[in-house]
Amino acid sequence: MAGSLILAAMPLASAQADDGLGTADNPVEVRVMANEAFANTWQTILVPEFNKEFPNVRVVFDGVPYTELLAKMMLDATSPEPDYDVLLVDDPWVPQLAEIGALMDLKGEQISALTDKDYDWGDFNAAPLAAGEWKDVQYAVPVRSNVLLRFYNRSLYKAAGLPEPTPAQTWDEFFSDAEKLVRDTNADGKADVWAVDTYFVRESLTPTIWQSILNANGGSLLDESGVPAFANEIGAKSLETHKRLLDYAPPGALGHGFSDSLQAFRQGLVANLFNWGSVYKSTAVDPKSTTLTVDEVGIQVLPVGDAQAGTHRGIWIAGVGSKTKHLEASWAFLQWLTSKQGESINASLAGSFPARKSTLTGTPAEPWLGPVYATLQNAYEVAAAGGMWRIRSPKSDAAQQILADEVARGLAGQASAEEALSVAAEKIAKALK
Repeated sequence: MAGSLILAAMPLASAQADDGLGTADNPVEVRVMANEAFANTWQTILVPEFNKEFPNVRVVFDGVPYTELLAKMMLDATSPEPDYDVLLVDDPWVPQLAEIGALMDLKGEQISALTDKDYDWGDFNAAPLAAGEWKDVQYAVPVRSNVLLRFYNRSLYKAAGLPEPTPAQTWDEFFSDAEKLVRDTNADGKADVWAVDTYFVRESLTPTIWQSILNANGGSLLDESGVPAFANEIGAKSLETHKRLLDYAPPGALGHGFSDSLQAFRQGLVANLFNWGSVYKSTAVDPKSTTLTVDEVGIQVLPVGDAQAGTHRGIWIAGVGSKTKHLEASWAFLQWLTSKQGESINASLAGSFPARKSTLTGTPAEPWLGPVYATLQNAYEVAAAGGMWRIRSPKSDAAQQILADEVARGLAGQASAEEALSVAAEKIAKALK
């Protein structure tokens, strides 16, 4: 705790060394650590837009593989002289980084003094904004919002003689349709299109499918005292629902995760995909990466359980490093990126999902964004109502890995749903202590 307090105090010293927004003769360099999946795209597309307003701030993105990103952020943040001014952080990592004093309070006195009056914190949807908060401090702000959504292929539903699904469709209704969506289209006696594909492989994001079903059935990962609360009838029923999807998925789907399921859907082989909504543009709009068109691809929340529809929050948020020597320039970039103007530019040019209510209810930059924005706003509200996000704790990564291992055992039939969840609950209770 003492180390955390020392680190948290360091922004006061760093602010004294701040060199403002630079000049033509002496520009300021702001270094950003980000996921390599989109770092280069943002460097080439978004930074030039930012420089139209701030020509003397040189923003440099360094892309790091996702599996290495958190460890490198924590190592850099605890260095006496960190290399990075801005950190782009995944949804569950804020508690870890906050506890070591890596990030500044974005609503604190120093940054508030640099914040435009029309920035409007209240315009952000509650679910994505809360991803950057820990213990009532706003350490980060949404820059690439995301939620788990249901994609569906209208052509395959029509070919099966089924009506287009709606956000009110229940899981029972989904499985009733699934029976008809698995078809043999070339009369060779073998199915060649299937009803669904999603995460089944043993990896950290696979449990988010089960959890979205759990939350939709009225269950939760933890109770109000922070103790695991999923090893019960609701949790087991939800895991069995996740496992049942395999009956209507392509051969080998037990080894499918993000890429395999996404490619199966883009190739028109499956009627439904449960995956992260941010892939919509590359799945329905970009002919270089998909065989589908906007007219073919529908998007909505996951089916309705016993309590409500399902989704899962997965927000990329960004914060200013607590030891930055370029506070004003760092916040200038983040403030621009998450302003109403910057968010719209990010959405239209990079395909990032916005977090602001005004963006989602306004006129989108491109026509295909209209239905996507409507679904996204609905999903934020569903996520907030159901508490649909990963465990919030400095030990969240450890807890998520435990869930990945045990959910995978349940899906593979190596353990019953009850046994897998009981083991997970026991291990997570110890990890969180």
